[in-house]
Amino acid sequence: MKRLLCAFLTAGYCALGMASEPVSVAADGVTAIEGKDTTAYHRSPAPAHPGAERGSAQWVVEYKGAQWRFASKQSSEQFAADPARYAPSYNGHCANALSLGEGLIPTDGTHWEIFGDKLYLFYAARGRTRWVNGDWTTYKKQADTAWAALSK
Repeated sequence: MKRLLCAFLTAGYCALGMASEPVSVAADGVTAIEGKDTTAYHRSPAPAHPGAERGSAQWVVEYKGAQWRFASKQSSEQFAADPARYAPSYNGHCANALSLGEGLIPTDGTHWEIFGDKLYLFYAARGRTRWVNGDWTTYKKQADTAWAALSK
């Protein structure tokens, strides 16, 4: 079933003309990571792991063909000044799914972790747990390889 979903999503990205670097978007097809404020994850104190902060349609930055929402003007300006720093790895697709060869699985920004100053999102808590309790550097290498092939 997951492979069928991956094939469908990949075909959908191609049909939309997204030649490279697809972004994990909501059902509306344009809102990145279900509208969560991607800068807020970087402000969360470790080891606290609060829920993701919802962005507002009032504060939007266009990046990589998607609309990234933010909770404040300051957050939107931070992102606009350095999107590579704040955008999640794999443009918000599930890092664990990529590391397992399961393709581009969208996320909603709920399950997350920062490794080496970079934000990673996960479809489910068990994927995040796998990375936190396992060898995340090895998983990252596997995900990077899959991302390179799928984001061409």
